[in-house]
Parts: sequence; structure tokens; C-alpha cells
Amino acid sequence: MNTPDNLKYTKDHEWIEINGDTATIGITDFAQSELGDIVYVEVETVGETLDKDEVFGTVEAVKTVSDLYLPLSGEILEFNEELEDEPEMVNEEPYQKGWMIKMKIANQDEIKELMDAETYKSHIE
Repeated sequence: MNTPDNLKYTKDHEWIEINGDTATIGITDFAQSELGDIVYVEVETVGETLDKDEVFGTVEAVKTVSDLYLPLSGEILEFNEELEDEPEMVNEEPYQKGWMIKMKIANQDEIKELMDAETYKSHIE
């Protein structure tokens, strides 16, 4: 499993790249491999401010639909619209072209609650 050291992770298998007060979020390599072929990603929360752990969207694979949980409180700024036509990018490049949303972080203290790569690797073993 690919688990980049520069990212943060959640128990719900999301990765977070933090740049100042902005975060880019997607699902991990482990999550996409468990889900199988992803056929649809839906995010209808752009422009909304949500609390940590609220559902911000869903990801649909051939055999299941899974909710996506916001790892930090804040405003959803952008959805990766390329996923509308190419949801398979989540399977092929979960950490690059397969990102799902960008958000403005409301509470920097919540970052401390996220896992680093080593802790996440232990979590999925």
C-alpha cells in the first residue's frame, strides 16, 4: 500500500494534505483497493461549512456506496470535477489526480487529531 509520509490520515481512510488554512482531501490507496472499481463520486456540499466527521459526499463502487466524512471542520471550497467523467482516477491515482475536495480549515487544533503515515499504516494492518 502506498502511504505518503507528507500526508495526514483518518480512521475512515481519508488522506489530508495541509497547505496553510487549506486542505486537499481524498481516500487512501488502502480504501480504494478495498472498495474496488469506483464508478461515481458525488459531492454536493461545495460552499457549505461542515463540522468534523459530517458526511461531505459519497463514493460509489461496483458493489457498494460509502459515505465520505470530513476530517476537519470548515468550508468546502472545491470539488474535483474531473472525477465526474473519470471516477476511476480515484483507483489509479488516489493521491494525485484522484483528490476529491479542497476545503478551508476552520479549526487548526483538529489537525493534531489526525494520524501520521506510520500510525495509519499500523491502523490498517
